[in-house]
Amino acid sequence: MPIISFANPKGGAGKTTSALILATELAAKGAQVAIIDADPEKWISQWAALPRKPQTIRIISDVTEDSIVDLIDDASQNAQFVIVDLEGTASLMVANAIGMSDLVLIPIQGSSMDARGGAKTVRLIRNQERMARRPILHSVILTRTSAAITSRALRNVKEQLAASGIDVFQTTIVERAAFRDLFDYGGGLTELDPASVSNIGKAQENARSFAGEVISRLKKQQDEQGRAVGA
Repeated sequence: MPIISFANPKGGAGKTTSALILATELAAKGAQVAIIDADPEKWISQWAALPRKPQTIRIISDVTEDSIVDLIDDASQNAQFVIVDLEGTASLMVANAIGMSDLVLIPIQGSSMDARGGAKTVRLIRNQERMARRPILHSVILTRTSAAITSRALRNVKEQLAASGIDVFQTTIVERAAFRDLFDYGGGLTELDPASVSNIGKAQENARSFAGEVISRLKKQQDEQGRAVGA
């Protein structure tokens, strides 16, 4: 089953929010999802303690540097998707999780500082590729973007990433109150009250687009691997 890790050494980049959006959207489609909460802040574990957590999402929160490989391996035996929310530092835990991943997503905001943090993660991934002697699918996902305009800073970040040969998702995670409110009220986007939270429909559309692009990229990778084996 696909293992999807979220990694970025810079705090506040939207890493945990992106991981939760993906997990709840996959669960809403009926998938069995395991989330390995390896972030010391344990925001996803706190979300899971709130009402309305989908029954198809399992949270694994007791994660250490020594246990993460076994936990990912065990989770992949029982879940259709394993999502790993990694700690912010470039640690052995992060390296091991990346080495086991089918896809690594690097959430960054539209600033040069975030782009530099994302580049550090890409270097770590490329080192793991050399050690594992296999490619590890990875991409940047731009987060907390404006729904109305594309800022000059965001355009500059996209240019920096393109110049470094770093792939970027077409979908961006737009700054929405609904995404923040998941951590206050629990559950997924479909459980939020439209009377209390603005633009839920737009947030749901954004989440569907994000999950759809993740699935599309994983399928494309699987097809390419199948052709390589058959060649």
